[in-house]
Amino acid sequence: MEARYNTVKCSIDEGIALVVISRPESLNALNRQVFTELGKAFDELRKNDRVRVVILTGEGEKAFAAGSDITEMQKCSVMEAREFAMLANKTQGKIGEFPKPVIAAINGFALGGGCEVAMACDIRIASTNAKFGQPEINVGLIPGGGGTQRLARLVGIGRAKELVYSGEVIDAERAYELGLVNKVVSLDKLITEARKLASNIASKSLPILMLAKTAFNCGFNLDLDRALEFEIECFADCFGTEDHNEGMLAFIEKRKPAFRDK
Repeated sequence: MEARYNTVKCSIDEGIALVVISRPESLNALNRQVFTELGKAFDELRKNDRVRVVILTGEGEKAFAAGSDITEMQKCSVMEAREFAMLANKTQGKIGEFPKPVIAAINGFALGGGCEVAMACDIRIASTNAKFGQPEINVGLIPGGGGTQRLARLVGIGRAKELVYSGEVIDAERAYELGLVNKVVSLDKLITEARKLASNIASKSLPILMLAKTAFNCGFNLDLDRALEFEIECFADCFGTEDHNEGMLAFIEKRKPAFRDK
């Protein structure tokens, strides 16, 4: 699978899909076309059995995505703004609900909609030059793509309110301190580190990985008792796989498991 879009590039190598937001002339700002094409790319990847892990990043060294395209949004009516936010949320839902792990490799600015897209991913690795924030308040808006919701779930509601109310932009180290990103690396090592993690994840049993993601995604929005019950069901389902038998046997025999995704 190679790029067939105008604003998104996509390639697959050894089970790892690399998806690149590609509008470098506008710091990869997110407009309707980007959200539409990004959604289509994830739809295609969902159907591709070769894909085990996805890495999502931005073109160039300056930006993952600097935010939603203000020039496109500036003249939106209330109805058009609602439709734009619904499109953004639909695409981010496809990323968040993608059945296999998705890693955001955040190079440079991840502001507004860019931060929201990154938060829809399972894991975030940031370069040292990365900048994060929900600065919509500075242009008379609030976040409309999950910035008040996913951010609160990642860093806590108090810190999320501070970032949204102030419009403050924070650096990668502060984002790491808050729990917004998992790791910070130098820019020149960003994709290498993302691929290293992706390769590690890709070596695991795919059905077991998918059960783990299901347990996280579905259980997170339940109360604790129901979430624990759901986790038990996912755990029990592992015992219906061949890979569970292989993994346990390999452990007993002190060898590396040979998972077959069954």
